[in-house]
Amino acid sequence: MSEWMEELDVVYGAWRLQLKMDEVLARQRGDHYDILLFENKLFGRVLALDGVVQTTERDEFVFHEMIVHVPLLAHAAPRRVLIIGGGDGGALEEVLKHDSVVSVTVVEIDKAVVDCCREHMTSICGAAFEDPRTNLIIGDGVAHVAASHDQYDVILIDSTDPVGPGEALFQSSFYQNCRDRLAADGVLVSQFGVPFAEPEWLARPYLRLTDSFPEAACYLAPVPANYGGFLAFCMVSGNDAPFAVSQEVLKRRFAVAGIETRYYTPEMHRAAFALPPYVAEIIS
Repeated sequence: MSEWMEELDVVYGAWRLQLKMDEVLARQRGDHYDILLFENKLFGRVLALDGVVQTTERDEFVFHEMIVHVPLLAHAAPRRVLIIGGGDGGALEEVLKHDSVVSVTVVEIDKAVVDCCREHMTSICGAAFEDPRTNLIIGDGVAHVAASHDQYDVILIDSTDPVGPGEALFQSSFYQNCRDRLAADGVLVSQFGVPFAEPEWLARPYLRLTDSFPEAACYLAPVPANYGGFLAFCMVSGNDAPFAVSQEVLKRRFAVAGIETRYYTPEMHRAAFALPPYVAEIIS
């Protein structure tokens, strides 16, 4: 009989997600996370940390394309990118598709997550970690941002939920340090969970971000493994240029980039910022 992986809603404890584990590929304790990686008939290979699904082969393209291409194409010419978290390498692989990018720093707190994904999830990360533009740092993203003097055009916060090791990545002090690391025309994007299921995890961090950045907007994307509805992202900047870019400009940049996508398009980019009233109420 096959095992089932059960993810409990940690906010309310009111519902559970179950995924059948047709084959367990890795089950180990890293430096910070309990790591589980398994095969599922519908989702393909699934990565879970501390009992919470992080990414799956079947739907990762939605998340990674939307956390990456929205800010990178909203920026006129991204060259230096910082990814906090992202140990599965999916965001890194998407960033490296942009020829304008000359360096990507990835700060992942748990080396075992990276090692596990490099061994079992190359369908997501490919050879991104071997790319000469990649600078992988195993360490605390909060400490790195606080101590660094580097400047980045784009910062991506591809974190776990705001509990355990990921909690510090949703605090005001971290956002203020990120602003110091962001270039004058830079853009930052963070994932903020599922608003329907976790409204508090959107409302509080969004207010903290808007305290640190003068321009901010929320956008949405449907990621099936993140049960409960649309997943929220927040994009912030020191100026309104990334938000004012027209669809025609996005189309031109997208065509020049020559990137093949399965979810992102300039039309989806613009549409993602159209919020239903219940989400607009949460961030208001």
